[in-house]
Amino acid sequence: MAKKAVAGYREASSKEGRSYSKVIKMVKSPKTGAYTFKEEMIPNEGVKDYFAK
Repeated sequence: MAKKAVAGYREASSKEGRSYSKVIKMVKSPKTGAYTFKEEMIPNEGVKDYFAK
């Protein structure tokens, strides 16, 4: 018997998990010149401001 997806158990009215986005920004280290990736969970309204910095 196949398992149901966990997302199927979530209520349709619950939009709490959808109000945030995971953003990944590439940052260059001034010391070594290597690139690193910075990951954050931020509200959907702040995504444009985050990348504008």
